Amino acid sequence: MTKTLENITQCCKKLRLSSNLADVAARLGGRSNQEYLLKVLTEEVNYRYACRINKYITTAGFPRLYEPAGFRPDEVIFPDNVSLDDLFSLKFYESGRNVIMYGATGTGKTMLSILLGTEACKHGIQVRFFRTAALINQLAESQQNHTLSVLKKKLDSARILILDEFGYVPYDRNGAQLLFDYISEVHEAKSIILNTNLEFAQWSNVLYDTNMTTAFIGRLTHHADIILFPGSNNRLKESGLFEAYSKVAAIHASQDATSA
Repeated sequence: MTKTLENITQCCKKLRLSSNLADVAARLGGRSNQEYLLKVLTEEVNYRYACRINKYITTAGFPRLYEPAGFRPDEVIFPDNVSLDDLFSLKFYESGRNVIMYGATGTGKTMLSILLGTEACKHGIQVRFFRTAALINQLAESQQNHTLSVLKKKLDSARILILDEFGYVPYDRNGAQLLFDYISEVHEAKSIILNTNLEFAQWSNVLYDTNMTTAFIGRLTHHADIILFPGSNNRLKESGLFEAYSKVAAIHASQDATSA
């Protein structure tokens, strides 16, 4: 039997099948050859799927993983037409929408974005997670090294891009321009989850260029759900974010109606 298993393993290598198939073949049985073969192939399909999911989660770049039970939705303000269940069912991704999470540091933005990213990976959707400053640095360095196209190719493989800690530090002007250019390139082609502690009116303080900032906000909010994380900051609800977003949404609605 050992020799047979060795031969099966060699056949798996030649056929580029996983060595797991040999172990499965040894422990499964069936009432007919066809049933046995179906069981073996089904196990291989499930094994490959699990490996792919683990690869997606590993390569996403999450700084750590969380359990859904640790998230407290009672401390979050969702839009009227969006619930936590809607987010976890990935409706935003299916409808090509972005998600913007706004609130003070330590209020759960990063946790929720990682939970959503992990859920997407489990559904076979590739995700990339970056602290915004780190991505901007990578874009600037790759441009200097003439490898910008290589980096963009890696980014393009992801269908959901998570930008964490947006606005925590001022950015390099050239790097900020490169980020804007990339967001413009993938506008409506992939979903972006962006976490920030800054109101829209303050974004120009870290991006420097007012016109670029306006365009950047416009692309992100064209189709977006804004989620508030008030935490202990009672001033958040009166921050004017909803008013600013309403104005941007009204402009987009008017433009869409005109073009229709």
